[in-house]
Amino acid sequence: MMKLGIIGAMSVEVETIKRQMQDVSVSAYAGMEFYCGILEGLNAVVVQCGVGKVNAALCVQILCDRFCVTHIVNTGVAGSLLAELDIGDFVISKDAVYHDFDCHVLNDNYVVGQVPGLSVRAFPADDFLIAVANVAAEKVHPGHFRVGTVASGDQFICDKRIKDKIVADTGAICTEMEGAAIAHAAWRNGVPFVVIRAISDKADDSAEMDYPTFEAIAAKRCAAVTQTLAQLMVSK
Repeated sequence: MMKLGIIGAMSVEVETIKRQMQDVSVSAYAGMEFYCGILEGLNAVVVQCGVGKVNAALCVQILCDRFCVTHIVNTGVAGSLLAELDIGDFVISKDAVYHDFDCHVLNDNYVVGQVPGLSVRAFPADDFLIAVANVAAEKVHPGHFRVGTVASGDQFICDKRIKDKIVADTGAICTEMEGAAIAHAAWRNGVPFVVIRAISDKADDSAEMDYPTFEAIAAKRCAAVTQTLAQLMVSK
């Protein structure tokens, strides 16, 4: 039986989804509240993990160990790294990579994002979840989504020079602060995942101005995609 873990870093990213759940019970672990119930007919656990990679990875491990989720979706907002991706558009991860992990001084063969000892640099999302997310995004905002690499780091990006470096290092199309850690932890646990992000800013010198205005709009739109994804998973 499928059980979907849904992770958002901030309250605005998960509150809409929590309100749509039925038969809810709430458990607290590591300072996080896990809402376990039924979403669109699907067993689901919804949680606000907090901002940043450590919070995100810790949350995934709890979902795996305590709730035995079979699939994980990360929902939320992101900064665009691609000119064609406008505010409100969606990114669906084909994979996720760290933009602030760099061990090349230890070994010239290491590239940005590569974690020593792992067989992958970018953590691949699940093909089934990618396909379902595509359909869900098309239903919510037709023609306004891209599939590509998500780059994550413990930084809010609002400097064009840093933005350009992330693109050069990773080839990513959006940047945020949790996706790669969620992907990393899910991959280590053998749990299929996908990252779905709505664009809230351009990750450049305008980001500080754009973000407060568009965060709530983008988060609600992304929550709608995640809710639609749950509907579609039930029908599969």
